[in-house]
Amino acid sequence: MTRSTQALRLVIALLAVAFLSLGLVACDQTRADVPTQGPRDLARVAPEAVGMSSDRLARLDDAMQGLVDDGLLAGITTMISRHGKITHFGTFGHRDIEAGSEMSEDVIFRIYSMTKPITGVALMILYEEGKFRLSDPVHRYIPEFEGLVVAREDGPNGQPITEPADHPMTIRELMAHTAGLSYGIFSDTQVDAMYREAGVIVDPDQTLKGMIEALSEIPLLYQPGSRWHYSVAVDVQGYLVEVLSGQPFDEFLNERLFGPLGMNDTAFYVSEDKADRFAQVYTHDEDGNLMAQEGFGGRRSYLDPPAHLSGGGGLVSTTMDYMRFSQMLLNGGELDGVRVLAPSTVRLMHLNHLPRELKEMSPGTGFGLDFAVVLDPVAADGISKGEYYWGGAAGTWFWIDPKEDLVFVGMIQHFGPRRPDVRSLSRRLTYQAILE
Repeated sequence: MTRSTQALRLVIALLAVAFLSLGLVACDQTRADVPTQGPRDLARVAPEAVGMSSDRLARLDDAMQGLVDDGLLAGITTMISRHGKITHFGTFGHRDIEAGSEMSEDVIFRIYSMTKPITGVALMILYEEGKFRLSDPVHRYIPEFEGLVVAREDGPNGQPITEPADHPMTIRELMAHTAGLSYGIFSDTQVDAMYREAGVIVDPDQTLKGMIEALSEIPLLYQPGSRWHYSVAVDVQGYLVEVLSGQPFDEFLNERLFGPLGMNDTAFYVSEDKADRFAQVYTHDEDGNLMAQEGFGGRRSYLDPPAHLSGGGGLVSTTMDYMRFSQMLLNGGELDGVRVLAPSTVRLMHLNHLPRELKEMSPGTGFGLDFAVVLDPVAADGISKGEYYWGGAAGTWFWIDPKEDLVFVGMIQHFGPRRPDVRSLSRRLTYQAILE
């Protein structure tokens, strides 16, 4: 080996050591720059403690207050957690304009379809106990659903022409809204007319068992697995929880979810001692003025226990209660030392469960087990791939973003076409406040 070769190797070795040292310093510096994350316990912290800007979050406050000041919404709450800490909790406007009651952090809201993810978690608790497989046919546990037929086309006298189902609906299809069911209120087919005639979910006195019996006499709207269609499937899941657990649905939720998670204001009705915290629902009159009006024709009283324990839309809750539920999911199934689900089960719930030939519920968006899931943020007009979310009929909304380690919960009570797009606005103003 020549002296020049030896010298070259020595230089290379010295350079390698130098680069390695630089890399270690850089790694140490990177670790030092990452804020130490304490317990994911929803303690309240300054936005800067979790990489957000107070000044930029003020834009969210200003925008929400502006919607109230302009008479577009009566009242709003918005709440953000990041890295397991609450960094924002805003209240705007009124709980009840006529009563002069201002919005407060403990107001109780009708969350309608934000009930659905809660029902999905309840069912997956039983999944973890080995009570069923997602590929199981629903009729294995609900015999009334065996041999259901499918509406092929409209027929005479309001009765569709039917054909056999090409396979029995599965629990996975039930949880992904691909089971062949409908709602009776969001589309207008002969099948939907049969739902309405049978009182499916629109009859406040119909029990879950009565709903199942009614559905068993109505054809499916489409072949299971062939399309995504919003439906009463989650109400059926609530009945399935009863069958698999041997408990009434509300008792199961109280024992396995609400009690352990400290969701003390979440229930199927508002008890008398909490009635003064219950938000009024609003719409706009013909002149664009806010007007108190119960949604869906006021067909149920929320001040009395209902006969129909609707897993698809029957719960009331508070902003904090729903944040506790959502943070449990973002934590991988655990909150404050209480484990509800395993991390693998939570991940399973927000995978895309739509059939390969369907792939998407809407552009860039798939559907998991009772959640919508962002597959392509560009196509979905979103921010983060893997975000999962849903909303309620009176305008409540939430999303969980594992990438940014963030939960957002927003609550309003408003029906009608003049309701502003507060969901999109809040999303833009939340993400522009994240600086780290």
